[in-house]
Formats: sequence, C-alpha cells, structure tokens
Amino acid sequence: MLGKSVASPLLSASPCPSAPDISTTTPNNVPLNVNLSNRLPRNAIRVPWSSHVYLKKWAIYSTAQVESITLNDEERKKWEACRQALSTFNFSTEEEDKILGKAFGHIHSPYWSEERKRETPELETVGEILGYLRNLSLSDDDIRKLLKKFPEVLGCDIEHELRNNVQILGKDWGIEGKFLRNLLLRNPKVLGYNVDCKGDCMAQCTRCWVRF
Repeated sequence: MLGKSVASPLLSASPCPSAPDISTTTPNNVPLNVNLSNRLPRNAIRVPWSSHVYLKKWAIYSTAQVESITLNDEERKKWEACRQALSTFNFSTEEEDKILGKAFGHIHSPYWSEERKRETPELETVGEILGYLRNLSLSDDDIRKLLKKFPEVLGCDIEHELRNNVQILGKDWGIEGKFLRNLLLRNPKVLGYNVDCKGDCMAQCTRCWVRF
C-alpha cells in the first residue's frame, strides 16, 4: 500500500473457485483484520494455490459475524487507493478497512436498515466526499472524529443526501457555520437522512429526520 508499511494481521488469499470454505471453520469472534497488500504476515491463513488457478482473489474477514468478500487485483488496487485517501487522518490500517467496509456494504452496519449492496469503493467518490466535508470548515481532526462516529458517510449520496441535508439544515433550521460544525461532530448521521416519516413510521429509523 502506498505510504504505509503496516499491514492488517489477517488475510486469506483464496483461489476461485477451488478454494476451501474457510468461513465454515473460522470462529465467530474473529477480529476485524484486513490486509490487501502483497506481503502476508506470519500469522496469515494461507491457502495453497492450484496450478490451474490464474486469477488471484483476496478474502476479507470481519468481526461480529464471519463475512468474507473477495477482491480481484483491480478491486484491490481501488481499495488501497481509498485507504491512501484516509491515511491523512492517522487511522490504523484496520480502522481504514473497517470504515470502507461499513460504508460500502462489506461489513454489516445497523445504519443501513436494508441490506446494502456491496460495492468496491472508488477513489473519486471517497475523495469527493472528503473534499466536501472540508468545505464545511471541518478540520482533518474534525473529519477523523466524524468518520469514527459515522463511517457510512462515505457510502452516502453526495448530492441527494449530504448537500441536500446541509441545505435543509441551513434553510429550515438556520444551522450554518460553527453551529453546523458542532452539530456534525455531535450527530454526523444527519448527513445521511433521506426520509421523513412525520411520525408515521416507515421502518427506516436510522435514516429518518424524525431522529433529529
């Protein structure tokens, strides 16, 4: 990975389709540790390669429930580029992977009330959202705190959710400037609200303005 030599402690590089199903033998309390770099640590789970397998797949194992995803080389490069974008905020490698995993549906998050479609993060998308947060007069330290509280923000729609919600906060509530900064540090999930049930529950409570 560019700019970092520290790798997450657990990686499985598994061939497709002949790799054994590791998830069935992995305990439920596996810690979230991800390594998408080419160098495997000593305690990595290694899966022998079959001679007929040519496409490398990289498996990630998460915490609360054993979930695995596979990334081909192209997807792995995109993931590492997004990691690099987050390196400004002094997260550990594991924290960067957890943020990206929760934002793009690779790690379960209660925020996405429905099952979020898994996506490979794109540097352009992540960079645009980080740039927008900076334009709200948030410092890098502020953004670090916001991402720790609400990593899913990187998976929100910048136009229909982030920009629209900031406009609503300013127009309807008069919340701008330092008041907006204070609000976002206290309740960053407001950036992702996209429904307003007006008291008639729509079962999307984590993304509803009624929580504001």
